[in-house]
Order: sequence, then C-alpha cells, then structure tokens
Amino acid sequence: MNEPAVYRIEDLAHVSGASVRTIRAYQDRGLLPRPERRGRANLYSDAHLARLRQIADLLDRGYGLASIKELLEAWDAGRGLGGVLGLVAEVDGPWTDEEAVRISRAELDERFGGAPDDEAVADAVELGVLEPVPGDADSFLVPSPQELAVAAELYGAGVPLSAIAGHLRELRGQVEHIAARFLEFTTEHVFARYLQGPHRPTEADAAEAASLVRRLRPLAQQTVDAELARAMRLLAVRQLRRQLGAGETPRAPQVSRSVALPEETIKAVERLVGTGRVAEFVALAAEREVRARELDALTSRGRPPGDLDEQG
Repeated sequence: MNEPAVYRIEDLAHVSGASVRTIRAYQDRGLLPRPERRGRANLYSDAHLARLRQIADLLDRGYGLASIKELLEAWDAGRGLGGVLGLVAEVDGPWTDEEAVRISRAELDERFGGAPDDEAVADAVELGVLEPVPGDADSFLVPSPQELAVAAELYGAGVPLSAIAGHLRELRGQVEHIAARFLEFTTEHVFARYLQGPHRPTEADAAEAASLVRRLRPLAQQTVDAELARAMRLLAVRQLRRQLGAGETPRAPQVSRSVALPEETIKAVERLVGTGRVAEFVALAAEREVRARELDALTSRGRPPGDLDEQG
C-alpha cells in the first residue's frame, strides 16, 4: 500500500507552482491549513497541494483572496468543494458557442476599408471587441467573430467606425441591464432555495444548481432574440410609415378657441342634444354654417351676369 505523499515547503512550492512566500502568506491568511509538525520539520500533504490548486483555480476565475477564504471555510464545513467548484465552473464557463479567432492587423485593416485607423482599433480594444496578443503587436484575438462581422457590415453600409463604437457602448449598457434583470428574476424564483436559509447548501444542492445554470443558460439569449425580433418588426413598420408619409402635404393645425355664448343659447342647445354634447353641437352647427356660405359664394360666382342683374 502506498504511503501518503509528504512535502517540505520547498517541495510543495515546486509541485504546486506557488512560491514559498505565497504558501506562507496563504497560511497566515487562513487559506491553507498549517502543516503537520514532525520533530523539527513542517510537512505538507496532498490535501495542501489540492488546496493550493483550488486557490489558484479560483484566482484564475477572478475571485479575490477574501472571497476565496470565505468560500473555502464555508465549503469545508460542507465536506468538500466539488459541488461548488462545479457551480463556479458552470457560471464562469462560456455563455456562447462562439470560439475566439486570431486576426492580423493587415487583415483587420483590409476588412475596414484598407486604411489603418489606430483610433478605431483603440476603441475596439477598450470595448473588448479586440484583445492584444502578448508578444505579437501585429495580431489580435477576436473573442466574438460575429460581433466583428456585424461591425464590418455596418461599416460597409456607410456607418463610421466612431458611430459603431458609440452605439456598442450604449447597447452594452442596455444589454447588461437586461442580463442583470434576468439574473435577479432567476435568483428570486429558481435559485433562492439554494442561497437562503440558515445552512449552507450541500454538495448535492450545488451540483443541482450547476445543472440548473446549464439548463437556463440558453433561455436568456432565446428570450432576448424573440423580444428583439418583435420590437424590430414593430418599430421598423412605424419608421417606414413615417418615412413614407414624410412627403405628404401636412394638414393645417386645428386651432381651438373659447367662444362665449349667451346662457339662453346654451340652455336651448342642452334641451335639444343634452348637457354633454353642447360643444359638439355648436362646432357642427358652425361648420355647417361655414359650408353653407361657401356653397352660396360658389353658386353666386357660377351664375351668368344676367341672372345677377335680374335679381338686382
């Protein structure tokens, strides 16, 4: 039967990739258990090596040491980290099927008009559309080839690169709001049972939560796709109608003025049409009188001169 592996601190640093100074710092912070004391030697085990690898994994995922300490302490009480690390991996994993590609600066310039535009490239790097490749100043990593392709199509349609960058900044803020609301919604109605209560979720709970994340992941994009299609159809029709109606002769604005009527007249109208329709009646009566006078004037203009003389 194999004996459990034991390491001096220098050996542990070598196999884990962490420095001796880092290992001691983790011990001081309570992230790493103290070694076993045997005589005058401090000895570490495979459990220490596994813990160092767990810490390194969580650091790579963007967690700070304070958060890692809290996470490790909580899950030590739950007898293991497998479930929570599976949940972390599921949440931190890619939320798209796209795969990043590499593009040279020459290829990039060619796709956007052929002329170098350092300002546009700087905007793209700031927005994360392009990522510099360490050690290669003439290449970039494209996390989302689809997003870059959309920018190229817009540019080809005549949209300036500065306008594309500005639109992406605005759009990103709105999309992040949508994502935040979706997460709040699912947390309240789906994940609350795993996150609330006096006790930390068990290993099985964490594994189930990771499975739920995997199932719910595509729902956010599907919902946004469907709602975006609906909104685009609705707004595009409205925009088209406005554009098609732009050449029509605008109607004269309706002018509303208050006119004082004698009390006896108002009461007489109320007796005829009721209290609530006085204004409508007066407006129609006035319009009829105007139309009648227009007809009289038109008729007078159309009569032969002899008819006018006879009437005179």
